[in-house]
Amino acid sequence: MMELLTPDVLASLFALAALEIVLGIDNIVFIAIMVQRLPEESRKLAYRIGLSVALVSRLALLFAIKWLVGLTVPLFTVYTQEISGRDLVLLLGGAFLVWKSCKEIFEKVEADGEEGKARGGKATFMGVVIQIMIIDIVFSLDSVITAVGIADQLWVMAVAIISAVVVMMFFAQAVGDFVTRHPSMQVLALSFLLLIGVLLVAEGFDQHISKGYIYFAMGFALLVELFNMRRRAKTDPEQEAPAEG
Repeated sequence: MMELLTPDVLASLFALAALEIVLGIDNIVFIAIMVQRLPEESRKLAYRIGLSVALVSRLALLFAIKWLVGLTVPLFTVYTQEISGRDLVLLLGGAFLVWKSCKEIFEKVEADGEEGKARGGKATFMGVVIQIMIIDIVFSLDSVITAVGIADQLWVMAVAIISAVVVMMFFAQAVGDFVTRHPSMQVLALSFLLLIGVLLVAEGFDQHISKGYIYFAMGFALLVELFNMRRRAKTDPEQEAPAEG
């Protein structure tokens, strides 16, 4: 047992777990945005199902590494660009995120009154769960490929992924409630998802863009918005009113 827990193995475990938690941020934000369309009494169950699917899909991909590696084999070529199974998943997932984010931003920013209610409305529980499951698979692919690139032992990857999802389970609802209470945060979160969608599409075309740049930009934007919220709360306490589901 002690041979398995060498300093190098422990270092890779902690590093990978921390990285998986960071990579799970976009998953949490997407679930939070989708779940807020549901009635309040259904949201907790939707969170549990969404994060359970995230865990199962990550572990399933992890234990199917041979199949996962096979996804990198080119299927066809568009002009000079070779497209593999992994590229297709990233392209479709990224396009879905871009479409979904733009649609939600329009409904929150442009549509108002009865038009906004008609366009937005309440989503069905099953519809929300299906959308969460689809995007979970896309995020899981990214997560597992990262794990395979950092760690050598299968158990290290599994423990890191499970640890990250457990942390997500603890914080997902709190993040979702915070986003739901503050309309400006909803638009910021959707902007974050839009950027992630563009990033996935770029990855699908083998154009690597470090997620660190996007996380830094969104972290800075979040900090600025928190300062703005604090200022608005001082000048007009009722301005940051809770958003209606």
